[in-house]
Amino acid sequence: MLFLRSIPIGSPTTALGLATHRLLAIAFIIGLFTKHSLAEDAGNLYNTPFDVRAGGNYFEKQCSRCHGFDAKGNDEVGAPDLTGRLRRASSSAGIFNILRSGISGTAMMAVDPNVPDAQLWQLAAYIESLGSDPANVQLEGSAEAGAALFAGAGNCLSCHVVAGQGGRLGPDLSSIGTQLNPDELTLALLEPSAEVAPRWWTLTVEDKSGKVYSGLRMNEDSFSVRIMDQQAQLWSFARSQLVRVDRSETSSMPSYANSLSDSQIDDLVAYLYSLRPEMMP
Repeated sequence: MLFLRSIPIGSPTTALGLATHRLLAIAFIIGLFTKHSLAEDAGNLYNTPFDVRAGGNYFEKQCSRCHGFDAKGNDEVGAPDLTGRLRRASSSAGIFNILRSGISGTAMMAVDPNVPDAQLWQLAAYIESLGSDPANVQLEGSAEAGAALFAGAGNCLSCHVVAGQGGRLGPDLSSIGTQLNPDELTLALLEPSAEVAPRWWTLTVEDKSGKVYSGLRMNEDSFSVRIMDQQAQLWSFARSQLVRVDRSETSSMPSYANSLSDSQIDDLVAYLYSLRPEMMP
C-alpha cells in the first residue's frame, strides 16, 4: 500500500502539495507495472556458451544491418565498431540498458519492447564477448618473440607445461589465454603473489629428528601433509611425525618487473594470450 504524508487543510501549500503527491504516487504506481526496467550491474545470468551463441544469432538477424555481420560498424549510418572497447558501456548491464532504452540523439533505437529481457541479456553477452575475442584484441608485443623468450631466457618451461612439455612446479599454461586477459597476464608476470591459488602455496615442515623439508602444497588435512620439492619429488608425512608446519601463501614464481624490459613483458603477454586449445596443433 502507498502512504502519502498528510498536509494540513489550511496550509497555503495544500493544493500544490496534494498535486505533487498525486504525481509522485502515479509515477510510483506506473513504475510498479512497467514491463521492463533498467538493469543493475549484478552480473549476467545469461552468459553461457549457449547464451552467447543465441545472442549471436539474434545479432545477425537484427543488428547486423547497421553494425555489419562482423560487428565492425558502419560510419555511413553512425553504427560504431562493437569489437573493441565500448565507449558507452563497460559491462553486460550497461549494454543491456542501451539495448532496452536506445541512445538519444543517435541512430541507436531501443529494441522492440516485446523482446524478452532474457533474450536481450543473451545479446548483451554476445556483444560483450566480441571485445574478448583474441582476433579483436590488439597487443603491443610479438607472440613469436614471446614464445622464444618463454622457452629461452625467461626459463619458464622449467616450471610450466605448454602442450605437454615443461616442468611441474607451476600451473599448466596450455590454455592460459582462455583463462586470463592481457591485463591479468601482465599482473601475473609483474606481481605473481597478487593472487595465488592454495594449490600453489608452499609448505615448510620439520620432523621430530630436526630435518626440514620444503615444497609446493600438494595436500594438507588434519592427519597428513604432502609436498613436492624443487626436484619434483613427492614427500608425505603424518602430522604426528612433525613438530612444525609453516605455510607461505606467496607465489614461488619470481617477479619479472626488474629482470625483463617492458617490451619483453609485452612479448610474453602476447604469447601467453595466444595459448588456447583452438590454437594448439
